Amino acid sequence: MLHHLLKFLEVAFALGALAGVGYYLLCVGSALSFQRFWRRETLRFQDGRSLHQPQVSILKPLRGTDPDIYESFRSHCLQDYPDYELIFGISDPRDPAVILVERLMKEFPQRRIRLIVCPVSLGTNLKVSNLVQMLPHARFDHLIVNDSDIRVDRRYLSRVMAPLADPEVGMVTCLYRGIAGRTLASRLESLGISTDFCPGVLAARTLEGIRFGLGSTLAFPRRALQAIGGFETLVDYLSDDFQLGARIAHAGYKVVLSDEIVDHHLPDYSVGGYVQHQMRWARGTRDSRRWGYAGLVLTFGLPWSLLALGLSNFSWWAWSLLALVLGMRLAVAAVVGLGVLGDRQLWRDFPLIPLRDLSALLVWVASFTGHTVAWRGHQFVLEKGKLRPA
Repeated sequence: MLHHLLKFLEVAFALGALAGVGYYLLCVGSALSFQRFWRRETLRFQDGRSLHQPQVSILKPLRGTDPDIYESFRSHCLQDYPDYELIFGISDPRDPAVILVERLMKEFPQRRIRLIVCPVSLGTNLKVSNLVQMLPHARFDHLIVNDSDIRVDRRYLSRVMAPLADPEVGMVTCLYRGIAGRTLASRLESLGISTDFCPGVLAARTLEGIRFGLGSTLAFPRRALQAIGGFETLVDYLSDDFQLGARIAHAGYKVVLSDEIVDHHLPDYSVGGYVQHQMRWARGTRDSRRWGYAGLVLTFGLPWSLLALGLSNFSWWAWSLLALVLGMRLAVAAVVGLGVLGDRQLWRDFPLIPLRDLSALLVWVASFTGHTVAWRGHQFVLEKGKLRPA
């Protein structure tokens, strides 16, 4: 009986590894398609890009500080763009981020920068609660929401706003590079963004189009936000960026993935902090896209091939399968991480890919064992994507 069970698992793991090869091929093809598309768009709109530069309100809800946060703030003040404003929102006037915003105002007096205190808690997601209270202070009809730890270059606004010249486009969102801290856990997080998360986004773009938003950048006209009932509809959701993009897509608008890549500066995660963050992301994704998340079982080609190797008693065919899977896995990392994202840290962290993939598989399995997530020092229970205090 045990022999038959082990044989069954050996075959199952081998099939899982082959499914992983298929997924890796999809990721590589999707990345190349994405690059070709934006090369054509750049040529097509080479002159028109600079013409569509509507006035923009950038909304940045804050809570506490993040690594290199001031330089991330500064990058938004250095834009080659004619007219925009920066609105920061905090729920606690004693928040340490206040000092940094005041410093920014002094360094860039020529910029429209405002700090809004948002004292009312409208739901369990305080970020969205702040956005609801910040929105009435925004002067312009085009809005951008991005996370506090996002750093951008001078072309950011021009490139992100360009697709919104099409009235059918209701949102533009961006891929991002993870800039690792000093710890191994931070490097694993960064590696996962460049070689796992972003390839998955590009694969989704190929299979069904972009029907979600990424917190690195959410750019949209006010009319698209009004069409979904405003930020108020999101105040209890964990994955508010996903929900915002999904609802705008459901309202009939196109969601476009920009060719602009931004930097996301990661903290020096401890192992526990890394696991908590990964589990929060995993369970949030599970509740947002249940079938798509379950389908991730077919994407763990490298761990499945290693398990097949062990169960086959290190047979020649399992070694051959492992070589094929590893080659395709590294191809995904190179084409997406280096070719699309320009992640220069990858050269150093390539050897960590098997460890990263194994940890991702363990997190995926563990994500089905409960509904609790930790967020900014508080425990919540997830109920169909909504947060309830634990």
